[in-house]
Amino acid sequence: MGSLRTPLIGLKADQFRHPLDLEATNALKQLPGIDLIIRQLLGSLGEQFFLLENLASGVLVGEEQLPDLHKLMLDACKTLDLEPPQLYIRQNPVPNAYTFAMRGRQPFVVLHTSLIDLLTPVEVQAVIAHELGHLKCEHGVYLTLANLILLAGQVSPIGALFVQGLQERLLEWLRCAEFTCDRAALLATQDPKVVMSLLMKLAGGSPALAPKLNVDAFLAQARAYNDISNNQLGDLLKQAQTANLTHPVPVLRAREIDRWAGTKNYQSIVQNRSAVYNEKVDSKGGWRNW
Repeated sequence: MGSLRTPLIGLKADQFRHPLDLEATNALKQLPGIDLIIRQLLGSLGEQFFLLENLASGVLVGEEQLPDLHKLMLDACKTLDLEPPQLYIRQNPVPNAYTFAMRGRQPFVVLHTSLIDLLTPVEVQAVIAHELGHLKCEHGVYLTLANLILLAGQVSPIGALFVQGLQERLLEWLRCAEFTCDRAALLATQDPKVVMSLLMKLAGGSPALAPKLNVDAFLAQARAYNDISNNQLGDLLKQAQTANLTHPVPVLRAREIDRWAGTKNYQSIVQNRSAVYNEKVDSKGGWRNW
């Protein structure tokens, strides 16, 4: 089971926030009234709806219900210096996890049963920590908006035309936010191979195959993918491949975690220093090429 790592007392979101997340979030903040509209119209209503839905159709984890999972979450929260949300388990054959919070009183995280079946306990803790990263960075407003926009595009052709431009910006933000939350998973587990392993299993694992997969080989695959962007054609192909995705591709997420784990920024945080190192974004390659 996940043991308690070095608690990151006083950890602030901007200490580990990916620079692309910061850039994309600042761009969304330029849209007038979006933050206020989502909070006023959907904040308390959305929280109450999902609370009732989870209580009705999920299993609430606690000291008396799946206590091992409860401890994994509490340890991750303590490491990330975050108040624990509610944790629910939902029956679903698609491995997934998600969170909801509008800076309100009752944030929650949901894990699908198939995800737990696929991963080791410490990998499950990394997934929980990834979702906690959304809470730590207060991603809730834009996550809600992104989900609504994607739904509008699916159910109505008129809605698709209306939200097309905004959807593109929100999808870009979502991919950037996922990089930040992968960093939260690394900070909670403090082992990059754990995070890379869960990404590998989500890409091509199953309960039968998972124990046989090789993290080092997957990382080599990630580096090969990155090498394709060394020319303009490869760059364009990768941008076209990922333009409509809500998450960066798994190999790129693994490579990015491997890279960040070796930086002074990460080492400073896990050694509980106060220094924050600035990161630069290469607009012609690197992180841009998801």
